[in-house]
Amino acid sequence: MRDDSHPPLRIYLIRHGQTEWSLSGQCTGLTDIGLTTVGERESGSLVARLCGTVFSQVLVSPLQRAQRTCELAGLGAVAEIDHDLVETDYGNYEGRYSADVRAEHPAWSLFRDGCPNGETAGQVCDRADRVIRRLRQRSGNVAIFSHGQFGRALAARWLGMPVVQAQHFVLDTASISILAMASAQPEVAVIALWNSPHGIAADVTDDDAIRVADRERRSAIQRWENEGGDIQRTPPSARAGKPVSEAHEHGSRVGIGGAQHGFRKAC
Repeated sequence: MRDDSHPPLRIYLIRHGQTEWSLSGQCTGLTDIGLTTVGERESGSLVARLCGTVFSQVLVSPLQRAQRTCELAGLGAVAEIDHDLVETDYGNYEGRYSADVRAEHPAWSLFRDGCPNGETAGQVCDRADRVIRRLRQRSGNVAIFSHGQFGRALAARWLGMPVVQAQHFVLDTASISILAMASAQPEVAVIALWNSPHGIAADVTDDDAIRVADRERRSAIQRWENEGGDIQRTPPSARAGKPVSEAHEHGSRVGIGGAQHGFRKAC
């Protein structure tokens, strides 16, 4: 029998909107850069995409690009800053073009090698694990506004994969992903939705989608084991999003209520 007082945990992982450096391909870690006009528009579209979703908690990185995205999504008033959600520290590579770094170091992998005078892959992994431990104490829907590289690491660690496997995940600006537990196997972590782009509603509740994600997760891990610890292609995901109806395209009507059951987007 379902315990409505402790609904299952579903983590809405939301990457910030576009910045000048995400557009240009520059390594963006702790530089506190703002959103572009496009980034503001992308972030505003989150209002309709999250419309009707009740959140028991909203967490946000301390960097302004994540906080502004959270604000434009209508959740800024109830958000709590979590410093562990900050982007990876690129150290000497901060502000450099990724293509230039790889031209100098062709074998370089952020999630294996880390960055000189920045974070190591192990430190990023530790941060992700701390976030996951805290989130596992929660129930219901939790929204977290974070960053591209750290979000990828968080997803890999959520599935119990080595952090280096984050290189196989793609996370676009203002995308929504959902990390959850399999309904039939509540001890099994799954990705219920990944990198959902603009125009797709993110409130996925279909148990079939979670079961598919569970099977595909196990398949990905099996490939990783069979191939000596390196998955050769991006782990599949359950893309169970549905088109946003025109009735939800009214982002100016946003309200936040701190009701006992959480914070709901007003439609």
